[in-house]
Parts: sequence; structure tokens; C-alpha cells
Amino acid sequence: MKSPQGLTFIVAVVFAVIAYFLSTAIGNTSAITAVLVLVSAFIAPLIGSSSSTESTADEEVKTLYVGNLPYRANESAIRELFSEHGQVHSVRLMKDKHTGKRRGFGFVEMSANAADAAVTSLNDTEFQQRTLKVREAKERPEINNEET
Repeated sequence: MKSPQGLTFIVAVVFAVIAYFLSTAIGNTSAITAVLVLVSAFIAPLIGSSSSTESTADEEVKTLYVGNLPYRANESAIRELFSEHGQVHSVRLMKDKHTGKRRGFGFVEMSANAADAAVTSLNDTEFQQRTLKVREAKERPEINNEET
């Protein structure tokens, strides 16, 4: 289990077992048991979240723009192509909202090191008879929908 909730659950169970054995060893005092459970309820999420944020904080994720994609290319084909250069977090191929057909471009999220390698290796290369355009995606400008 690598999810933060799963790790928190495991830590909580460990604290519950420790609380059980301590309460039976000391004597079945309900005040001591209540304090141990209360402490474990606060400590378990902290331990679970701190270890999960360490792994994601160390790994910076970049979003790549991938243009001139073949219209027949699907997410799994793009994921397979980019995974040769590192771990792919997500693939989103853009579709026309009216027709549902692919628009020939998309976005791939990868770790920063893998993304740099993918840009270097895949930009201006041929994929399914199309020359790909791969670069770091630009931040999308925020659109203010305020009425005047």
C-alpha cells in the first residue's frame, strides 16, 4: 500500500495494538487506554502524511505539450512512447468538444528529469508517419469570468 490513507491505516493499527498491549500490561485502566488512543489518533496521520509527501516532494513533475499527433494515436500508445524515457504520470489527448474527435495534440506529465530527456529525444521525430513537436507546456493563463 503506497497511498497515504493506506499508510495512515497501517500506522493507526500498529498504535492500536501497542495501546492494547500497554493497557493490559499496566492494568485495564480506561484513562490510560483513552490517552493512548487519543495520542495515536493524532500521530498516525502525521506519520502517514510525512512519509508520503517526502517521496512526492523530491520528484518534480513537468507537463509536456505534444503536437502534431496522429489522429488515430491513443493514450496508451503515447504513454508507451514516453515511458521509454521515464515514468509517465498522466497522458491527456485533447478532443473536440462537439465531435469528440482527437485534435492532434495532448499533454504528458512526467518527472522533470524524464521530461527533459523525452523532449530531447522525441522532438522532431517521426511517430506513426507524423513528425512530433514536443516541448515543455506553457502555463495556461487564468481566465477571469467576472461580469462587469
